[in-house]
Amino acid sequence: MAASSSLASSKSLLGGRRSDGVSGLGFRQPSDLRRLSSSAIQISIRRWASLPARRLEVRAGGDKFGKHFEVTTYGESHGGGVGCVISGCPPRIPLSEEDLQFELDRRRPGQSRITTPRKETDTCRILSGIHEGMTTGTSICVFVPNTDQRGHDYSEMSLAYRPSHADATYDFKYGLRAIQGGGRSSARETIGRVAAGAVAKKVLNMYMGTEILAYVSQVHKVMLPEGVVDNETVTLDQIESNIVRCPDPEYAQKMIEAIDAVRVKGDSVGGIVTCIARNVPRGLGCPVFDKLEADLGKAMLSLPATKGFEIGSGFAGTFMTGSEHNDEFYMDEHGNVRTRTNRSGGIQGGISNGETIYMRIAFKPTSTIGKKQKTVTRDRQETDLIARGRHDPCVVPRAVPMVEAMVALVLLDQLMSQTAQCGLFPVNPALQQQIAPDPNGTLLTPKLV
Repeated sequence: MAASSSLASSKSLLGGRRSDGVSGLGFRQPSDLRRLSSSAIQISIRRWASLPARRLEVRAGGDKFGKHFEVTTYGESHGGGVGCVISGCPPRIPLSEEDLQFELDRRRPGQSRITTPRKETDTCRILSGIHEGMTTGTSICVFVPNTDQRGHDYSEMSLAYRPSHADATYDFKYGLRAIQGGGRSSARETIGRVAAGAVAKKVLNMYMGTEILAYVSQVHKVMLPEGVVDNETVTLDQIESNIVRCPDPEYAQKMIEAIDAVRVKGDSVGGIVTCIARNVPRGLGCPVFDKLEADLGKAMLSLPATKGFEIGSGFAGTFMTGSEHNDEFYMDEHGNVRTRTNRSGGIQGGISNGETIYMRIAFKPTSTIGKKQKTVTRDRQETDLIARGRHDPCVVPRAVPMVEAMVALVLLDQLMSQTAQCGLFPVNPALQQQIAPDPNGTLLTPKLV
């Protein structure tokens, strides 16, 4: 009986409305506390009761990336603008709006007939964190205005869900959504990522000559055969030499034709972006939960329209035996420990080994298409939908700089983590030497002074 009475008292005290008007956990009146039999509990609760009433606060997640080099993106597709806030950038890094604009121009819409015809210059402004052309170490805010908005193109989508789009799931989660352009689910959100990635790329290149390049290796059924592109020698100029961003001219033309074939029908196709990172420092990544490939996988799958991620041999490695798959070690002519093959993709045990990191990211066909599709309305009525608006028939050509940016953000964040943990004291010269490129292009181990 005493236990039942105590339970009833607890429910009475915890239920109902708090003194500040918020429903949920809280005490109704200070006098209610006296009904509790435990003096220890009474003392504890009286202390809380003496504090001023506070409102409960829930913080939504999902807008921040990184632990040390932290990036927060903001803005919607058809709002006033989009951008990012970068926290943790090292000071004294030469940085200008032109550095960011180069990467944003690679990402912007309206580049060619195989991208969305939306006309945006994506001109960026750095609002803070820069003084006389150098980073100050404080937060960097980047803003890009939206200038070519057509909200009326989305009148049908305000009533019905686009199949395979985030329209429905945003409603399921929030109970409302930004109709025009998909709001935060729009690819315009990636402007902030690409701007921040430009900063990360510069820091990585200054630190160790790290180079990050991505290219289109598949569009629909047109796939680059293995070995056609050499990941150790491919250049940015080769990638940027055509509108589909495939470094092989013959296959680039086949990919363009594949996109054109569906574009004129109001349909879309997907594809694969391959990304490589050369001259990556050894030791990036942590055991267990913060493995380097785990962070890369999350980064890639956070991009719009992604559906798959592979690193190194990926799923093809399942067809090999251990003796076929293992990357044997050897000593090169400069005394560096290297691997003869690179099926691990530059990462072993979640930690970079100094070899080239390479990965592949799969992008689905664009979900907003001009063909009639079956769907339902927001009030649960079945209907047909022909979506209007300006959308990419294939997202992979414009996804190339987005992929590069996310890889750069992961590598720099892990580099700063490695420096914080393992760079406080002198390294073990027998084990922790880095492979670094010398001015003549060969790989040398830095000499100890």
